[in-house]
Amino acid sequence: NLMRLFFRSLRTYVKPGGFVKVASNCGAVGVRFSYIIGGALENEFLHIETVPFLEWHLHRYGRSYGDKRDIYKRPDASNNQSYNAQAADRDMVYCFCYAPTGAKLGPQQVRLPPNLKTLNACTDGPFKSVQGKAKETLAQQLHNRFVTEISGTHVG
Repeated sequence: NLMRLFFRSLRTYVKPGGFVKVASNCGAVGVRFSYIIGGALENEFLHIETVPFLEWHLHRYGRSYGDKRDIYKRPDASNNQSYNAQAADRDMVYCFCYAPTGAKLGPQQVRLPPNLKTLNACTDGPFKSVQGKAKETLAQQLHNRFVTEISGTHVG
């Protein structure tokens, strides 16, 4: 969802032929390479190349999570490796070129999170060992997080 919405919003600001580069860690769970490339293609950004982060000429830039975690965790100015899940040697840079066809794109296909009833019915994962009120509370917390993230208010 994040990359689909990201590339859709870029269409307003990027000129035809403009380039966009997205860096992501090979172990990323939320923003996998397939989500980046798929979101780009759905919004008329052609995949040009993928390069290892350390071979990119801007590999020394100050990286961040890009969400609310940045409030508490800032990059280390001396070696830029203070983010525990962001090791530059495991990052890739995905390069795209905006190539609009002129065709009208339909509404963005965003995958909605599970509803509260579905979460309350779960019996595996974090719900495996909880019951009763604790399970309802956990389901409500998870549902609130999903709704917040799909709305985009988790960023910033």
